[in-house]
Amino acid sequence: MSGEKDLRTLLGAMEPHLDDRHFVFAATDNKGEAVGFEYLMRFREAEGTTFVLEQKLAEAAGLTFEFPCRLITLRVHSSLEAVGLMAAITSRLAALTVCPHQSVLL
Repeated sequence: MSGEKDLRTLLGAMEPHLDDRHFVFAATDNKGEAVGFEYLMRFREAEGTTFVLEQKLAEAAGLTFEFPCRLITLRVHSSLEAVGLMAAITSRLAALTVCPHQSVLL
């Protein structure tokens, strides 16, 4: 099933959900070996790996982390070819004056 490309349709159909958990970014020198914690995302680069995981799990694992944020899931099936969705979302968040001490991960 291919995703939706039309921006108006995407904006009208999405059902945003703010996750209760707090997430962080933790950079490590891990080159892809197994890790002893759960994570939401992993970015592997030549210099190491960055994990996005719950803050409480990063603390429990003794990881150094930064950028505490909340997760918003848009709950809409968008095509990778859709243009303008993230710009529309971030513009709206900026207009709502999201608390400067609260960052979001979309």
